[in-house]
Amino acid sequence: MAANAFTWGSLMTPVSEQMSHYGVDPHVGIDVLFTFGLLVVLAYFGGRKFRKSEMVEPSGKLDFATFFEITVGGLYNFTKNSLGDKAKSVFFLTGSFAFFILFNNALGIIPGFNPPTDQFNVTIVLGLIAFIAYNVLGIQAHGFSYIKQFLGPAWYLAWLMLPIELISHCVRPLSLALRLFGNITGDHKVGAVFFGLVPLIVPLPFMGLGIFVAGMQTFVFLLLTLVYMQMAMSHDH
Repeated sequence: MAANAFTWGSLMTPVSEQMSHYGVDPHVGIDVLFTFGLLVVLAYFGGRKFRKSEMVEPSGKLDFATFFEITVGGLYNFTKNSLGDKAKSVFFLTGSFAFFILFNNALGIIPGFNPPTDQFNVTIVLGLIAFIAYNVLGIQAHGFSYIKQFLGPAWYLAWLMLPIELISHCVRPLSLALRLFGNITGDHKVGAVFFGLVPLIVPLPFMGLGIFVAGMQTFVFLLLTLVYMQMAMSHDH
């Protein structure tokens, strides 16, 4: 986005100055804070009914709490289909990935906001978190024997397989980051160009496409993270 383009964050000069003082890009930091605050509010109101009682009877209508329950339940089942019983202990991470990435992707559809995921320094952090998480799960599942996944099927090929596997694993967070960064950046720039040319009616199809891209890239990031976790814990890798 052009440096002189209006953003809602540009109205928060004191906050921007503090972020710049600590080396944080205010164009990214303010949007991330907005998304974080929105997710906290949604979590509070979405889970309020469930915090009041251990057993909640279905209301029979699609209210906010029911929608939240269906969404979170669907994400949990998706995680469980990949990781089995281990899903319960990692859902705090996979669920956070899903909501955080989706909302940050979709934020760029709203005029005056930039999607934080169109910044490489944001997506690479997400990729590194996924990288650390699946390796921790692998070590928990196999202990010291986890290193065998890097040595190949036969001991006499270990000298060849070890550097190949190390490079492959180190590329994974970069691949996750670049895929998310590239797709969201491209989608946001296309939408911004058409919105700048004709701000009414014409951008609507591109906003719809932006919603699709936001959801699809969230799904791809989450799916690949689950695949890496599953491979790390697998005993027949």
